[in-house]
Amino acid sequence: MLLIWMGLPFKKAGPLSRHKAVFSALGAAALIGAALPTIPMAQAQTPTGYGFDATASISEEPEFSTQQLADGGTLGFDCYRIPSLGVAPNGNVLASWDGRPNNCSDAPQPNSIVGKVSTDNGATWGEQHDISAGITAEPKTGYSDPSIVVDWERGDVFNFHVKSFDAGYFTSQPGTDPDDRNVAHVAYAKSSDNGSTWVADTVITDQVVADDTWDSRFATSGNGIQLQYGAYKGRLVQPSVTRMTNGRVAAVAMLSDDHGATWYPSAPWGNSMDENKIVELSDGTLMNNSRSSGADTYRKVSYSTDGGVTWAEPTLDTQVPDPRNNASLIRVFPTAPEGSAQAEVLLFSNTATTSGRTNGTVRMSCDDGQTWPVSKVFEPGAIQYTSMATLLNGDIGML
Repeated sequence: MLLIWMGLPFKKAGPLSRHKAVFSALGAAALIGAALPTIPMAQAQTPTGYGFDATASISEEPEFSTQQLADGGTLGFDCYRIPSLGVAPNGNVLASWDGRPNNCSDAPQPNSIVGKVSTDNGATWGEQHDISAGITAEPKTGYSDPSIVVDWERGDVFNFHVKSFDAGYFTSQPGTDPDDRNVAHVAYAKSSDNGSTWVADTVITDQVVADDTWDSRFATSGNGIQLQYGAYKGRLVQPSVTRMTNGRVAAVAMLSDDHGATWYPSAPWGNSMDENKIVELSDGTLMNNSRSSGADTYRKVSYSTDGGVTWAEPTLDTQVPDPRNNASLIRVFPTAPEGSAQAEVLLFSNTATTSGRTNGTVRMSCDDGQTWPVSKVFEPGAIQYTSMATLLNGDIGML
């Protein structure tokens, strides 16, 4: 089953008004912790399309609604997993996920990337459609783990995912030949009409693998970004994880400076890394927030000051417990001016425990992720991955 929460993390306000904003959970919510002070935003500017400021308040009730977008056991799929939520340049809300026909198994399986489109900010949704369709007949082909990257300058949308034949992430062999069935490949589908249609199966493994010591890799599900500030403005950035022959599991950013025509890898960084997210901070620094593939039960955080080409080694953020699960990280005001107070506002969602995938929680930071003073539980029970996006009407969606 896939649910989407459509809610406001802030109480809506008119342009340049001084109403307090509300940090809302995106589902049935309960506040974690004691009362916290509001965070002043007196100098905030209101970018076009986002008519509310980011003053945190914990005293008001959240505003949200939920919809069920897919249910396992339908349309030929035993289950649906691995959500990705994005917004196309025209405002279409794009939801995609794995359709898994064989008992919900990971790659290598003949999974498909499927999705739905909303043209009214998530109020209603079109029919489920294939983005990259798996082949169940032998020789099988599968696509798994979608991640949406939007090129706001050109209007294109990329849906990154794993392409698998006979090997998945843990069994992939070194190599980049797109026809090698023992390699887990990096592929994407591309839409130039705001998600209405897709051209599938562009394989770029040979572009994003530095050498044969990189055994396996995958673009991590959820979303990538396009840089908005400074010398690297326009660069497309898709986070990924790479397993190496020496046993190292590193994070790697897949980068494009020509609107997705070609891609190249960053220098790898970290060890015992896993699915990770990248966000651009208010000064153009990139922050990476990663799940651990080792014993750590907190999020790993790294920074890049050159647009994602090189990264500092990660440190543990002990403010954010995590049971080694995928998470979501977004800048709330995507069009906020560089250096503005609104550009510092981030949302982060994960299963906020050190064991077990429960306690789905959304946190807000108003200082570029240095602190997370406000949090609310949107699902106290079992929950898997989450993916968030800011819609063009200012709502926050979570899939």
